[in-house]
Amino acid sequence: MVRLAAEYPGTAQELCELDHDGSFQLLVATILSAQSTDKTVNRVTPALFAAYPTPADLAAAAPEQLEEQIYTTGFFRSKARSLQGMARAVVDRFGGDVPTAIDDLVSLPGVGRKTANVVRSVAMGLPGLPVDTHVGRISRRLGLTEQADPVKVETELNAMIPPGERGAFSLRMILHGRRVCLARKPACESCVLEDFCPASSLA
Repeated sequence: MVRLAAEYPGTAQELCELDHDGSFQLLVATILSAQSTDKTVNRVTPALFAAYPTPADLAAAAPEQLEEQIYTTGFFRSKARSLQGMARAVVDRFGGDVPTAIDDLVSLPGVGRKTANVVRSVAMGLPGLPVDTHVGRISRRLGLTEQADPVKVETELNAMIPPGERGAFSLRMILHGRRVCLARKPACESCVLEDFCPASSLA
């Protein structure tokens, strides 16, 4: 998608709007981003990362204190359980290092394919195509897929996008979905893809 690359230039690392340093921090931030905004998460994580710089530190955190620190991201109790479960699994099963294989990542509490692909593509430089609501919606509007299931969307898109470009492609689609191709009222008149989009309101 050359036009999206021109509209949203940069690598997956540069395009990611979650502030982080390394795969562990990005894993924490991505878990917190569920049903929240990147801006909210970015306000919370500096103090969180300072308090719990390693998986072992997070695993040993007092649950009530952790819940208080992440309260503003929403669903703070379930997120706190996921974060501590993830951290314990990283310590106990992977020696304190976030695993790279997607099957290992999705075995961690609170980590699904989308989160695993974010961490792989952004923090590890490995192939990964996260499919969120924006990626799914825009892919269907463009006629790239008819699937609704995120895993099936990922499989079909992977056949079209070179492995090294999948993370950046996904993040460009997400940015486009947030800024232009909105769910309820897409701004087709401002879209760089409008002239060949089957769903364009200007057609």
